Amino acid sequence: MESSMLAEIVKLKALPRAELEKKYAELFNGEKPATGNRIYLWRRIAYRLQELAYGGLSEPAQSRVNALIQEYDPVNNKALRPEPAPQPARKSGLRDRRLPIPGTVLVKEYNGTTIQVKALEKGFEYNGKVYPTLSAVANAITGAHWNGYVFFRI
Repeated sequence: MESSMLAEIVKLKALPRAELEKKYAELFNGEKPATGNRIYLWRRIAYRLQELAYGGLSEPAQSRVNALIQEYDPVNNKALRPEPAPQPARKSGLRDRRLPIPGTVLVKEYNGTTIQVKALEKGFEYNGKVYPTLSAVANAITGAHWNGYVFFRI
């Protein structure tokens, strides 16, 4: 990157948010930014300046990025956690989407001990015993009632 481009990008970082929003609108054809976060605006403006000066991603690179997004959706993680197939309504409902994928091993340090809990399709395995919920595992570990999601920081 040439030094004038680098200097311009560094100067942008010190601008107030209102100035960054104006610069953003200039570079993105009057479009309003999605957020007023200064760091986000600065990064988007810096990328756009470089894109205009040196060109954007090549067509093969952009195609590869789009293919990877389709395969490994980073927002919803659909490749690793597909939507469940429609099934008749069960008494307990569908699997909670907050739960880890079956086979995942949750690791937690508690009172100087490393605890490993394996997620199963229905329940969790800890010390060779299967528990129906994370809360039940947390209760077995601590002897007190815990919200399983809070205890394991999920």
